[in-house]
Amino acid sequence: MAAPRRRHATPGRIGLAGRQAVPRPRVIMALLLLLGLVCTMLLDGYLRAEVGNDQRVRTDAAADTVPDDVLEGGPILSFPGGTARTQSVPDKTIVLTFDDGPDPEWSGKVMDILDENDVPGTFFLVGSMISRYPDVVRRMVDEGNEVGVHTFTHVDLSYQSEARVKREIAQTQLALAGAAGITTTLFRAPYSSKTDAIDDYSWPVYERLGAMGYTSVFIDTDSEDWQQPGVSKIIKWATPEDGEGASVLFHDAGGDRSETLAALPKYIEKMKAAGYTFTTVSGAQQQDAAAGENGAGTAGSARPGPAQAGATQGDAEQAAHRKADTASLWEGRALLAAVAVAEWTVPGLAAVLAVVGVAVLGRFGMMLLLARRHHRQRNRRRFSWGPEVTGPVSVIVPAYNEKECIASTLNSLAASTHPIEIVVVDDGSTDGTAEIAESLGLPDVRVVRQENAGKSAALNNGVRQARHDIVVMMDGDTVFEPDTVHQLVQPFADPGIGAVAGNAKVGNRSTVIGAWQHIEYVMGFNLDRRMYDLLRCMPTIPGAIGAFRRQAVLEVGGMSEDTLAEDTDITIALHRAGWRVVYAEHARAWTEAPASLGQLWRQRYRWSYGTMQALWKHRRSVTDRGPSGRFGRVGMPLVVLFQIVTPVFAPLIDVFTVYAMVFVDFRASLLAWLAVLAVQLFCAAYAFRLDREKYRYLLMLPLQQLAYRQLMYLVLIHSCVTAATGGRLRWQKLKRTGEVGTPRVGAS
Repeated sequence: MAAPRRRHATPGRIGLAGRQAVPRPRVIMALLLLLGLVCTMLLDGYLRAEVGNDQRVRTDAAADTVPDDVLEGGPILSFPGGTARTQSVPDKTIVLTFDDGPDPEWSGKVMDILDENDVPGTFFLVGSMISRYPDVVRRMVDEGNEVGVHTFTHVDLSYQSEARVKREIAQTQLALAGAAGITTTLFRAPYSSKTDAIDDYSWPVYERLGAMGYTSVFIDTDSEDWQQPGVSKIIKWATPEDGEGASVLFHDAGGDRSETLAALPKYIEKMKAAGYTFTTVSGAQQQDAAAGENGAGTAGSARPGPAQAGATQGDAEQAAHRKADTASLWEGRALLAAVAVAEWTVPGLAAVLAVVGVAVLGRFGMMLLLARRHHRQRNRRRFSWGPEVTGPVSVIVPAYNEKECIASTLNSLAASTHPIEIVVVDDGSTDGTAEIAESLGLPDVRVVRQENAGKSAALNNGVRQARHDIVVMMDGDTVFEPDTVHQLVQPFADPGIGAVAGNAKVGNRSTVIGAWQHIEYVMGFNLDRRMYDLLRCMPTIPGAIGAFRRQAVLEVGGMSEDTLAEDTDITIALHRAGWRVVYAEHARAWTEAPASLGQLWRQRYRWSYGTMQALWKHRRSVTDRGPSGRFGRVGMPLVVLFQIVTPVFAPLIDVFTVYAMVFVDFRASLLAWLAVLAVQLFCAAYAFRLDREKYRYLLMLPLQQLAYRQLMYLVLIHSCVTAATGGRLRWQKLKRTGEVGTPRVGAS
């Protein structure tokens, strides 16, 4: 038995249909791009985790396991030899500490004030902020300030697992290594305050960090500048009592710090006038050690712990800094590079999303307004295309292995109320399609056999065989209602009309996939065609149902084999030749839609890729004059915007919705998504009303948005990747079931 031959399209100049399947690397490329986008957004969301006010997540916890010497001790906690020891800041000494930075606006201004007053600061940095603003951190270190770890995401470590605690510290150290080439032994926990606030939840964290060589830094005095109480109160609350030394808390990020900037120089001036000096945490430790004040307790001090021993230091006030090893240095730089990509990508995509959102809503608005106008115009009692068209027409049925459907197709045509001849062009079928057509014994049916050459060649052969001036083209799996042909050809009463698009309906809509496609056909294709009709730039006559003047088809060279979307190709060619293309909403055809996701993917992949080919082929119409230029400057941009650009980027709506739900505001994001869904539901309901369809299928719309729409996005992105990389795509023969039978008149 001979191997079955496949119909194909002859390769043209734009990339084109061949017999080679799409190379798998292009699929992998599309998936990698999608994965990269998801990872970039996850990284950005992780980095932008909200830094809240300095308030503990939980309060009033017991402190039974915390040593009294620690609760009553100084603000510097270390664990030399595994034993908890505290240190106090020496009298008449201030350690200025700043939390939650770096910030691109406020941190630099704080450093300007410190530099002008010749005092150092100790900055406890959030890792996610370090990775976003490394230049600020580099300046901090270069100007002699000291830096410490404030976790990566500003999370309360008291209620995190040991693995999460280590990850928060390690990620912050990597960011610090990438930004300034150092690591640090200083740590301050988010939401911490004085040592007497340590409880049974947080104490184990400090013990573990102490065992890792970290010095935990608390405060003596809190300016509470995050409350923005006013400059005078910030200064008052930051001032220690009776000449005591103090670790003082300010903030250089996390909100509006204008009051902090106003208070800080006045505070420094006041404290200097009172005889105070300023240093860093390490500077305070060195002063304490030099004075020989050893031992635990409030007045005691601990000598440098194990992590400090043998450290390389260029300045006593930066003794906590360590030179990053090579591995940490390059890992940190890789982290900063990834963050830089996310920092540019996500805002850029957000801007694209805004444009896409406006385009989507604009499209909905245009469709509703123009579809309503189209419906009212075409359904007026006095509306007429001209004298009734009653002359016979030729119906061309290209068929390739359509044994399941051909009988239903021809029987539906035999019931036509309009005089027709039926030309079945068998394109080298191997399943007996031609024999079935002949065995039906229907009048006015001719079966023309040809070697397998593709659908375009079959249609061209049919046009040559046609005996009448008007030809109707349909697919071999489609059935017509009795008055379909009559309704379809009436616009030809206008001599300026060269082609008519009919109303294609999904016949096998009883399944979930069928129902999804039914919604798409009614809401997308048919509503779009009403809009394009009024704008006189119809981009596609559906292959399932379309009528043409034979003269117009021959004038533009017939159905081209240059693209996989021969219906779009010839429609654009007719526009460019000066013919008008309109939509006949009452001419209904029932087609068998793909019944599986695999078949649906292959069909839509071919449609999308073929449409891109057709648009590229006719790109010069943009600069043409006359009817060709009209389509090029009106129809072409609309098709590119609404059928390629907007759908490609439309997934951003869903992606950013999920992003916002996870990282921003779940409730507000969900409500916004539901609002968009409501708009789509309204448009769909109106489209169903115009087509007199049953509303029950709209119950599938939310699920369609969550599943089916994503599949269509992936198909379009896959097509774009194929087009961009010069891939070739072969014809795919869809498996037919023949379940779409002859419809009842006006069935829906």
